[in-house]
Amino acid sequence: MREVFQNELHEVQDRLVEIAESVATIMTKASTAFLKSDVATADEAIALAEANENKALALDELVIRILARQSPVARDLRILVSALRMSASLERMGALASHIATIARYRFPGSAVPESLRKTFEEMGALDIELANKVAQLLKNTDVDFARKIQAEDARVDELHRQVFDVVLGDDWKENAMFTVDVTLASRYHERFADHVVDISSKVSYLTTGAWHETEEV
Repeated sequence: MREVFQNELHEVQDRLVEIAESVATIMTKASTAFLKSDVATADEAIALAEANENKALALDELVIRILARQSPVARDLRILVSALRMSASLERMGALASHIATIARYRFPGSAVPESLRKTFEEMGALDIELANKVAQLLKNTDVDFARKIQAEDARVDELHRQVFDVVLGDDWKENAMFTVDVTLASRYHERFADHVVDISSKVSYLTTGAWHETEEV
């Protein structure tokens, strides 16, 4: 019975990694669509996000079945409870990336990004993609030091998010209302995506140390 339980725990981890890798792909496609007004890539990102939501739901159902059958305690219980919460964060990350792709789709054939903010969004997208790839690596090979390093790496995304607001609220901003709404929402989606990476990495730290540090979830 113990061997079966361990195999189930490995399956939970494997599914988390699969979902995280999918999220990295979704953000890659969403960022490309947003920056290049690529409607076909936007549609791919949106479809992948929907599939990712189903994967997260299936993982949650698996975890609940394991909890019901095995009644785990101590670290095993922490693993399963954390898996449920990480699954929710990963599903939300996919949805946030999908929102970015949707903006690109609505503005096609026009661009959702004014030239004054293009470099900012190029960097923000690249950072989110890098963070998504790192969280997939972390879930594959959990390491508390790597987790803590990731937790510090969203600071630049937060800074870029603030820069977007500084530009939009500045006297030199002459773009129309559509651009204002698009870049404000897209910036928030990028920033929240990175926040969920931090949230997942904090849960990996929790698995290792047993110390819980709650982070905001939206």
